[in-house]
Amino acid sequence: MRVLHIVYIGVVALFTRSSALDNGIALTPPMGWLHWERFMCNIDCDADPQNCVREELFMEMADVMVKEGWKDAGYEYVCIDDCWPSHKRDAQGRLQADPKRFPSGIKKLGDYVHARGLKLGIYADVGTYTCALYPGSLGYYDIDARTFAEWGVDLLKFDGCNMPDWHQLGEGYINMSRALNQTGRSIVYSCEWPLYEWQYQQPDYEEIRKTCNQWRNYGDIYDQWTSVKDILDWTADHQKLLVPVAGPGGWNDPDMLIIGNFGLSHDQQQTQMALWAIMAAPLLMSNDLRNICPKAKELLQNKQIIGISQDPLGKQGYRTFKDDNFEMWERPLSGDRLALAVMNRQEIGGPRRFTISVGTLPSWQLCSPKCNVTQILPVYKEMGVQELVSKLVVQVNPTGTTLLTVNPIKNNPEDIL
Repeated sequence: MRVLHIVYIGVVALFTRSSALDNGIALTPPMGWLHWERFMCNIDCDADPQNCVREELFMEMADVMVKEGWKDAGYEYVCIDDCWPSHKRDAQGRLQADPKRFPSGIKKLGDYVHARGLKLGIYADVGTYTCALYPGSLGYYDIDARTFAEWGVDLLKFDGCNMPDWHQLGEGYINMSRALNQTGRSIVYSCEWPLYEWQYQQPDYEEIRKTCNQWRNYGDIYDQWTSVKDILDWTADHQKLLVPVAGPGGWNDPDMLIIGNFGLSHDQQQTQMALWAIMAAPLLMSNDLRNICPKAKELLQNKQIIGISQDPLGKQGYRTFKDDNFEMWERPLSGDRLALAVMNRQEIGGPRRFTISVGTLPSWQLCSPKCNVTQILPVYKEMGVQELVSKLVVQVNPTGTTLLTVNPIKNNPEDIL
C-alpha cells in the first residue's frame, strides 16, 4: 500500500492566467465528433461506403448525436477532417468539396447539421497542401475564411503541413485568425501551430493563445494505450508552460478521444476520459457512434465527468505526484472544489490500494474543517465526509484511474453561537 504524504511537483503557485483570443467563443472546452482517427482518409466509397469520407457519414453521425443523447450530453460539433475537398479550386479560387463524395456541397451539409441543433467543423491547412495533399490555404487565407463563413462553418481545424518555410507558421496562423474574425461569423479556431513549431523552437504560447481557441502541442493520437501515455507524459513534462495559457477562450488540445474503438481496455478508456477532463481538453470523439458499445457510450456521456470538463472556472489541471507507478492529477474547480485523479501506471498484477493523507496536501486545505468526497470513476460512490486528519483509501486497477471530486463543507456561523 502506498501512503501519500507529500506533493511531488510544486506547481500551483507558478500558474497565472494569460489573455485569450477575444472572439467570445469556446469559453469551455469544445465538445463534439471528428472523423480523422477512426475513418482517416478512406475515400474508396465504392468498396467501403459505410466508412468512407463522404457527406452521408457526417449526416448519419449528426442524426445519431441527436437520437442517442450525445447532443444532450454537450457534444455539439460534427467535424470534417482532411480529404474532403476536390484536388482543384474552382475558377474563382475557392475551395470546393469533392463532387462525387459531397455532391450536395458543404453549405447543404452545414444546413443539415444546423437543423439538428448541432454545429459544423471543417479542416484546412496553413501551407500549400494539406497533410493528405489536398489544396492548402497559403495565399488564400481571406478567400478561404469567407468561403467557410458562407458555408456556415462553426469550427476550423487548421493543420500545419507543407509550409515552405517554418518561420512563416506563426504569420500564417495569425493571418487566418484575422481573416476568420473579419468574416463576422463565430468560428472556433483550432490550430496546430505549436505542434509544428516544437521541432524547431519553443513556441510563443502567449501569442498562440491570442490567436487560437485551441491548439495541438503533440503528435497525432493512435488507437493504443502507448499513445495515450505518451501524450500524458509530454503534457506533464511541459505543464509549467502549458497550464498558465489555458482558460476560457483558449485550450491545450491533447487530441481526440478514442474511446469506443479497438485499442484501449475499459480501464484505459476511463483513464483517457478522466485525464482529458482534468486537463480541460476539448472533448472531440473519433469513433463510430452508429456502432459503439454501451459501456463506452455510458463513459463518454457521464454527466459528472463532463461537469469537470466544462467547469466554468476554466483552469487546466496538472500532475502533482509521481512515484511507485502512481500518478496524481488535480484540477481546481469553481466553488472552491477540486477534481482529483489517481492513475495506476503499473501494467501487471491486480488492483492496487493508494492512501491519501488529506492534511498533507496543500490543495486539500479546502477540507478545513471538513469536505465531502465523491468517487466518479471507476464507479460512482459517495465516500463521505473527510477531515484534515483523514486517510482516504482508493483502489486503482492496472492502467486505470480513480476519479474523485472534493467539496468543502464550511462551518455554519450559527454553529459557533
